[in-house]
Amino acid sequence: MQSDEVVLVLTNTPDLESAKTIARQLLSEGLAACINIGSPVLSLYEWESTMHESEETPMMIKTTAAWQALLVDRLIALHPYDLPEALVVPTVGGHAPYLAWVQQQTTKALG
Repeated sequence: MQSDEVVLVLTNTPDLESAKTIARQLLSEGLAACINIGSPVLSLYEWESTMHESEETPMMIKTTAAWQALLVDRLIALHPYDLPEALVVPTVGGHAPYLAWVQQQTTKALG
């Protein structure tokens, strides 16, 4: 993967306020170009030998491969969970002007 390729970082937070706090920080640091915060979803999972059903707020974070590791580190540091989800998903294409915009927006992290 080339460093300027656009990737998505997916995570879930416990609520809208946590998602907005994380999003604002990642954007202000120039690590992400755009962050979508979705409607609450029901997550079912086993944690510490107990089955859980929790309402969570999903986030879809757009960045580049060059910034994904630092973005994930910051996401983990800002996240309220003990074991936050952080999945990096490569993109295989898209609208070229939008991809260029994501690349341009994330160059702010260099400054």
